Amino acid sequence: MVNQLSDHRSLVVVKLGGAEGVDFTAICKDIAALLAQGCRLVLVHGGSAQANLLGEALGHPPRFITSPSGFTSRYTDRRTLEIFTMAVNGKVNSLLVEQLQTLGVNALGLSGIDGRLLVATRKDAVQSVENGRRKILRDDFTGKIERVNAPLLRSLLEAGYTPVIAPLAISPAGQALNVDADRAAAMLAAALQAEILVLLTAAPGLMRAFPDESTLLLNLSPAQLESALQYAQGRMKKKVLGVQEALAGGVRRAIIADGRVDAPLTLALAGGGTHIG
Repeated sequence: MVNQLSDHRSLVVVKLGGAEGVDFTAICKDIAALLAQGCRLVLVHGGSAQANLLGEALGHPPRFITSPSGFTSRYTDRRTLEIFTMAVNGKVNSLLVEQLQTLGVNALGLSGIDGRLLVATRKDAVQSVENGRRKILRDDFTGKIERVNAPLLRSLLEAGYTPVIAPLAISPAGQALNVDADRAAAMLAAALQAEILVLLTAAPGLMRAFPDESTLLLNLSPAQLESALQYAQGRMKKKVLGVQEALAGGVRRAIIADGRVDAPLTLALAGGGTHIG
C-alpha cells in the first residue's frame, strides 16, 4: 500500500460514493487501519441512494437532469435540498462518524455549510436536455465551489480529528447549496495540497467501453483526461472532471477505484483501479 505514498504522514482525501453497492463498513475499517499507520485523511461522502429512498418515501422523488455537455446531476429545488440534507448530512454523515468512532477513529462530521468550509456560487439557471430539447431551469439550489476554508480543516487535522464531510456548500449570502461530491473532494484535496485523491465508486475504475470491465484503464496521464471525458459514462464524467481539477490544483496523483470490495482503500493505494498522475 505505502508504495503510493511518499511517507506515512501523507494526506489522502478519500471520496466515498453514495451509490448502492459501495461498502461503507469495509471502507471505515480500511480507513482506521490506514490512520493507525500514521497517515492523515479527510473523508468526503455522497449519499445519493439514501436521498433517493427518502425522496420516494416523502412523495418527492428525485429528478436527474443531463446538461448539454453530457453531465448528469440531481435537480435540486428547495424541497429536494431539504430532503438531500436530511439524508446525506443527517443520516449518512452521522452513521459514518458512528462507524469510525466504533473503530477508534476520532471522526468529526460536518458539511460545507459549517464554518463556511465550502463557499459556492449559486447557479442562476441550469440547462437540461430532455427529448433532444434544451430547457432552462431556474429554481435550483446547486452551486459551483469557489473557496475552501482550508485553515479550518488543517486545525482539525492537527488536533487529531478525522473530518467526515457531506457535500453541501454555502453561498456568500448564506444559502445552503447542493454541490457535486466528487468535485468537492477535488477542491478540498487541492486546497489542502493532498498527496493523493481517491474516488471510491461502484465500478472497478474508468472503463473505455462501460460496462465492459475488460476495458478498464489502469493508468492515464493528465493529458489523456480530456479524451477520457468523451467515453466516461454517467456519473463517471464528474469523477474525471474532478480528477482534472485536483491535478491542476497541485494534487500529485488521483485514483478512481472500486468501493464494493474488502479493503478498498488499501487496494487502490496498492495499484487497483485507474491511476492518474
